[in-house]
Amino acid sequence: MSHDKQRHAARAELLRFSTNVVSSYLGNHQTNSSNIPQLIETVYASFTKLNGASGAVSARQSKKAATSVKRSVTPDYLVCLEDGKKLKMLKRHLRTNYGMTPEEYRAKWGLPADYPMVAPNYAAQRSAFAKKIGLGKNRPMAIQ
Repeated sequence: MSHDKQRHAARAELLRFSTNVVSSYLGNHQTNSSNIPQLIETVYASFTKLNGASGAVSARQSKKAATSVKRSVTPDYLVCLEDGKKLKMLKRHLRTNYGMTPEEYRAKWGLPADYPMVAPNYAAQRSAFAKKIGLGKNRPMAIQ
């Protein structure tokens, strides 16, 4: 079975487990509907974490990094440790191509919690633009 098929099968199984747990929980507890997405994420994350800690290291997890961690962050771009691509924003690339969250990516490669998902210069550029157009400031009160 190819690595993608194995990964897809493992994710489907974790999703099935999560669905069973959440369904059972909701059948026995009254919960505000706005809390259900958080409950699903928490249960799925727990199963994902347990699956990663089981000692069964997949070929994808045992793969070497495309570059060193030190060299993966430059002012203008980040280098994805999975495939070596140079990107300004890493989060969407990880989700689209590998089905990974930033937390899973950081855990897999042993990165600190503050490892950036956006290139520093790009983040500064976006911040400057947001400030220039007035985002993040309180609006003046309307005259009544």
